[in-house]
Amino acid sequence: MEVTPEFQFLCLAARPQPDQTRLREMLRKGLDHRALIDLAAGHGVRPSLLDCLGELSWESVPDDAKADLERFRQGHLLKSLTLAGELNRLAASLSERSIPFVAFKGPTLALGLYGGLAGREYNDVDVIVPQRRIDDAEEVIGSMGYASPQGDRTFRRAFLAPQRQYAFVRADDGAAIDLHWGFCGTHVPFPVAPDEIWDDPARLSIGGHDVAVLSAPNLALLLAGHGTKENWAMLKWVSDFARMIDRHQTLDWAELHTRAQARGCGGAVLLGCAMAEELLDVAIPQPLAARVAASAGVRKRTAAMAGTMRRGLPPPAEVEHFADLLLCDRPIDRVRGALKLAFTPTAGDYEAMRLPPALWSAYYVSRPCRLAFRTAARRA
Repeated sequence: MEVTPEFQFLCLAARPQPDQTRLREMLRKGLDHRALIDLAAGHGVRPSLLDCLGELSWESVPDDAKADLERFRQGHLLKSLTLAGELNRLAASLSERSIPFVAFKGPTLALGLYGGLAGREYNDVDVIVPQRRIDDAEEVIGSMGYASPQGDRTFRRAFLAPQRQYAFVRADDGAAIDLHWGFCGTHVPFPVAPDEIWDDPARLSIGGHDVAVLSAPNLALLLAGHGTKENWAMLKWVSDFARMIDRHQTLDWAELHTRAQARGCGGAVLLGCAMAEELLDVAIPQPLAARVAASAGVRKRTAAMAGTMRRGLPPPAEVEHFADLLLCDRPIDRVRGALKLAFTPTAGDYEAMRLPPALWSAYYVSRPCRLAFRTAARRA
């Protein structure tokens, strides 16, 4: 399959160790810079693109393209500093209430894997707390001026609780916090469980304040699971996992795979390794190389997902429904997950047919019918 030069350029720029010689050669041969910027935005890798173009002294880059990227840099830096400040405020407030928490993704991932708060694109702060403290954590976030766009607490519990995360936004500047008590929905397994993270959190200094974050082994499992859950649709997620491999070469990858296998999703770790090698030329950790080579399913999925990216198409606005079933190693888990999704009401069911709370139980019957109708309509 022919690779668009713009996507090839992004892959070279998104590597943990960018290939400056090949990047310069491609710039001199000529690129569609508008397509390059749009593709970088879609895949969430504009900071990596900016770094590489700066290292190459912006050679052959038109002034208007450079101006667009510089505007993004300024806005992204401001957003990153704002979100880092909000994370520190949230950490202090949760600590005052003795609410255990761990921050992940967002500013912590940018700083830990990319070396700076603005080194990676992100739009919110993510924290996980024990399920028993969710209501307390909601009160803390509300006291910081945030409100949920997902309805009141009763609505969220009825339609959003199976996803094990709630979103909160501050109206004045759009800052956002995602509050988690799990790393995925209840219908699928995940490489790392919430109860595995509390005993050995790491500490990361953000703006002079230490914040609890995932340990390196748990972060590796999180990134493998998150990328697989999202169908590895964005180059940003592949870059995250590639940097994890590159920055943490002493990790016991065989043990990590064994842990994920015990959770029913060892394929997620192998798939992350395969995608990092296929697109960013990062060698698969030696203990897992033979396992990736021996898995026809992993090789097939890697070829399909990488092939879609290489056509230079932007990532889908929404991941395909039921795509997170890719996390499941076992067919029986995929069947169970699909059935749970088919019979668990969501906010979309409420939007399709708004019933009063007294009748919300009817969604358990109407949802399978609605999904069946949508599927039939798409096929038609």
